Amino acid sequence: MNKYPLLSSIDGPDSLKALPAKKLGSLAREIRRLIIDVVSANGGHLASNLGVVELTIALHRVFESPKDKIIWDVGHQCYTHKLICGRREEFSSLRRMGGISGFPKRAESEHDIVDTGHASTSISAALGILEGMSISKTAGKVVAVIGDGALTGGMALEGLNYTSHLGKGLIIILNDNNMSISDNVGAISSHLSRLTATHFYQLFRRNFDNSVRQIPFIGEPLMRLIYRMKKGMKALIFRETLFSDFGFEYIGPIDGHNIRLLTSVLNNVRRIDNPVVVHVTTIKGKGYIHAEGNPTLYHGVSPFSIFDGKIESKGNLTFTDAFSGIMTKLAAEDKRIVGITAAMTDGTGLALFKARYPGRFYDVGIAEQHAVTFAAGLATAGLRPVVAIYSTFMQRAIDQVIHDVVLPGLPVILALDRAGVVGADGETHHGVFDISLFRSIPSLTILAPATKGEMESMFRYALSLDKPVVIRYPKAACAEESPLFSLELKEGRGIHIEQHNSRVLLIGVGGIMTEAQRALKVLAEKKITVDLYNLRFIKPLDEEYLANILADYELVALVEEGIAQGGIGEYVAAIINKYNLEAGFLPLAITDRFLPQASRSELLKLCRLDGEGIAASISDCLAVLNINYNVLDQNSHPWLVKK
Repeated sequence: MNKYPLLSSIDGPDSLKALPAKKLGSLAREIRRLIIDVVSANGGHLASNLGVVELTIALHRVFESPKDKIIWDVGHQCYTHKLICGRREEFSSLRRMGGISGFPKRAESEHDIVDTGHASTSISAALGILEGMSISKTAGKVVAVIGDGALTGGMALEGLNYTSHLGKGLIIILNDNNMSISDNVGAISSHLSRLTATHFYQLFRRNFDNSVRQIPFIGEPLMRLIYRMKKGMKALIFRETLFSDFGFEYIGPIDGHNIRLLTSVLNNVRRIDNPVVVHVTTIKGKGYIHAEGNPTLYHGVSPFSIFDGKIESKGNLTFTDAFSGIMTKLAAEDKRIVGITAAMTDGTGLALFKARYPGRFYDVGIAEQHAVTFAAGLATAGLRPVVAIYSTFMQRAIDQVIHDVVLPGLPVILALDRAGVVGADGETHHGVFDISLFRSIPSLTILAPATKGEMESMFRYALSLDKPVVIRYPKAACAEESPLFSLELKEGRGIHIEQHNSRVLLIGVGGIMTEAQRALKVLAEKKITVDLYNLRFIKPLDEEYLANILADYELVALVEEGIAQGGIGEYVAAIINKYNLEAGFLPLAITDRFLPQASRSELLKLCRLDGEGIAASISDCLAVLNINYNVLDQNSHPWLVKK
């Protein structure tokens, strides 16, 4: 039996336009059902996509994609768009290796106008496209769909400002679901609330409300009517002000789940030649009770049970879990510690810190640049801020790190979650550039823990310093704990995790240590024994100390979960050259390319950074260097000797 009879008849926007209007509600239900089915199996962005089903249908009924350009901010709400635009058959491959992306992707379809994955870019991109079409005299409208808190990003406001300056007919759909990933914060999302905060208003409201409720028979119904009218008037008067000040025509707010109303409004908007904002109110997670009840939890979700909404267990302790516990533990000891994140309270593990220390927690919204400079201000005032941001999003705040934190030498700790390969979110989300980006910055300490115990030691070490520190860790399980990982940190120096008097050394950097340890077991099965060194410090490195260690080996391999260009491997190679060491060097890192979407394990295998791949690379290198292992004594470890 076909679960999606109407959706099966849609192979593009034209077939959607041909569908009778009375069937659109049923189509929306089928789309929601399919999105829930696929995301429950594959994981993905659930709540944000469920909230824009009717809006997407209305957009494609009114506009003529791809002649008209629809730009999705962030792009994590584009699933309905993909289903309408010819990718229904491939939708089950969503976010899997070789499958369709969870974000708009130009290589996938002519209907995906820009590649996106980060927030607040849509208005600038859409304006550029519109201006380019104007210059080339290309017909068509350009629509930017922004919401989910993306207006808290400064780039969105820059785009609004310049759109007003050019005065071109850009159409902006403000998808107002009162959410980003966590709850919206800031002046923009509370624009309506400022009037109600005054003492006079509150006093008047209490007296007025009480008086109305006391009217016999009609008091309560009249109060409900007044409430609805008051809400509508506030929306009309105050929400319009922000966009009117930018010079936009303003329409709304309108019900984002009413396809007929949306279609009518958008048909009228098509005829407006000035910049216009259509304010649409939606329910994030609509149609799935668990997502409606907790849109933050079901924003980006792992596979889950549709019946009860139970999300698959992560299993082993992750670095994010470890960070969560460490932050609350250290905050109890040091009242100077404050936590900051950019709309990622749950994702970064700071929810527990927020619950325990609400007065010391700050979610600044989707505004990474502000988060870093805000932290610099807090540090100037004597606090010890910890800024927890995904590696891929910290790319947006490089200048703030250099200019506002490192140049003045302020003691800000940058906790980079999701460093390394991330998985199914694809190219825009892999955190593989942070080592290259940050290693070149003078006076910046960069640490990479391998276990929970080592992470705690590194945070304590960072707090003992009076300067900025970066601590990077992946979206992965921590390595197995060992007393060696808890040894005291000494600036620029690492530790041997396994030492067998071998002539081959493998250096592991941070979270990839689990795969390095697995590689040693694979090599041991081939009678090849390798020593293992935990680098700990990405910067600074005690060059002389490291050179003395490397001098004892004929082959040194280094594995890092980052891009090879500008990585730590290049630095170690330079040390080997500088000190005229004779050791062969094998750098193992991600080659010069953008990685596709896939699971973490699939990506590590693809890059030969999994245990088996690391072992194979070392084994191959030994063969190329004409180095052979001979067992000198049955009771000894194999010893590396030249043939």
